[in-house]
Amino acid sequence: MKKLPILFILMFSMVLSAQEYSFSGNFTSLSQYYVDDKKTGDFIEGDRFRSNNYLKLNSEINKFTFGLQIEGYAPQAILNYSSSFDKQIGVATYFANYKNKKLDITAGYFYEQFGNGLIFRSWEDQQLGLNNALRGGKIKYKPFKYLQLIGLYGKHRVGFDVSEGEVYGFDTEFSISEALKIEKSTLNFGFSIVNRSQKIENADEGFNKNTYAYSGRFNYSKNNFYSNAEYVIKDKDALLEFDNVNTNSLSKGSALLYNIGSSYQQLGWNATFRRLENMTYYSDREVNDNIDNEQLVNYLPSLTKQHDYSLANIYVYQTQSGVTFSPFEKAGEIGYQFDVFYQFKKKSFIGGKHGTNLAINYASLYGLDAEFNHNNRTFNTDFLSFGRKYFTDFNIQMRKKWSKQWSSIFTYINLFYNKKYLEERSGKVNAQIAILDATYHFLPTKSFRFEAQHLWTDDDRKNWLAGTAEFNLSSKFSLFANDSYNYGNEINKIHYFTFGGSYTKNSTRLSLNYGRQRGGLICIGGVCRIVTESTGFALNLNTSF
Repeated sequence: MKKLPILFILMFSMVLSAQEYSFSGNFTSLSQYYVDDKKTGDFIEGDRFRSNNYLKLNSEINKFTFGLQIEGYAPQAILNYSSSFDKQIGVATYFANYKNKKLDITAGYFYEQFGNGLIFRSWEDQQLGLNNALRGGKIKYKPFKYLQLIGLYGKHRVGFDVSEGEVYGFDTEFSISEALKIEKSTLNFGFSIVNRSQKIENADEGFNKNTYAYSGRFNYSKNNFYSNAEYVIKDKDALLEFDNVNTNSLSKGSALLYNIGSSYQQLGWNATFRRLENMTYYSDREVNDNIDNEQLVNYLPSLTKQHDYSLANIYVYQTQSGVTFSPFEKAGEIGYQFDVFYQFKKKSFIGGKHGTNLAINYASLYGLDAEFNHNNRTFNTDFLSFGRKYFTDFNIQMRKKWSKQWSSIFTYINLFYNKKYLEERSGKVNAQIAILDATYHFLPTKSFRFEAQHLWTDDDRKNWLAGTAEFNLSSKFSLFANDSYNYGNEINKIHYFTFGGSYTKNSTRLSLNYGRQRGGLICIGGVCRIVTESTGFALNLNTSF
């Protein structure tokens, strides 16, 4: 397998020597230099300068596509990225693809998603240090417009290597509306099956190395109404406790996701319900956590609104899909989210001259109400069992354009955060957050934006105050400064400040900043990674060609 990257490089050379081909690429560099700081502490790790670099190359010739990604981590990966990125530079992923109207075949590393991702999704996010590509093969076959079949096999990427566990998958999507040529509505059905196969040393007699998950789903839409659902059954899986796989303790898993919504004139709404029971699913059972986001078979983002503002992301929810007996009993989560959108008409009392948009969101997540048998390491739940409250978030946001130059966004958030079960630390947090975001446009390419944020709470680290100023000098150059001040903290009042700027020309963007990183979770799309407090410079470069 070590010779495969060389083979793909040779294939690249052959393609580049061809007379007719298309070539594209992208380079991203994320670099940081850490300094000592009395408030955030001295930097005691090795290598103050660290850099993550990604060079992606793709080439197409006729119906074939070849690609590879070279990555470099010199002298080490950025702080809090996975320790598996221990190789300074190398070919990280590579693939060859053939595609025509009915057939799509990929060999090498690939990404894919079945349905909503409840049983399978492989994807990449460089900001999170997440890359769950599979190395193996994938075949998509579409014999008719209304039918698609996918079969795949692979091993998860882990740094510059792959996992021991194997992943097999099959997915089919059938469009009834396409088959019957129904034009006024859409009705699709899908079925998926995924198997994680991993041998466990010293496993109990009769232990099955295979763990299957089965998923059925539908999607229906007509006019401005839509509804979709997916249900998953997961075979018995071993319990991981204290970094040991207990093959004598086996429990099934399940998941249910249901969405419904519609829009009519100025009003739109959406409701989502989700229940997860024992749905952690890794290609390596011994990696049963979300610290490094590696070897995840499925995709379970948090069922909450993804906020854009700093204080709104201090108490951020992370999906609780697994089973633990100690220190706290947890079997999964159950919860729901509602969204309502309303656009006030122009020239109405609230809409004014330019109109007003209002968005209301409410999310509430609970643990499953379960009975635990600590001696046998088993548990029982009722299907619609709401247990301890983990998290709630009620927020309302109003977007208003006052004139051709002025626009603003006002946000109010009321949240509850159960630290005991979400962080396994004692305490609960009730907080309110108010945010004002205003932008003034001098010219089409020049603007000034400022934010003012405040978080009120009598719990945890008490009150926060934050502000941001951003000046866009042109479409190419911008400057910013922000600060989050934990003034209510009686033990350690601290400013988490950052200032810097960015320059963009064509498809190249360069940014430089200096500041403090607040410790906690950084989340993108409902998936998070843990970061520690630090201070330093950051230089980021992204260019495509």
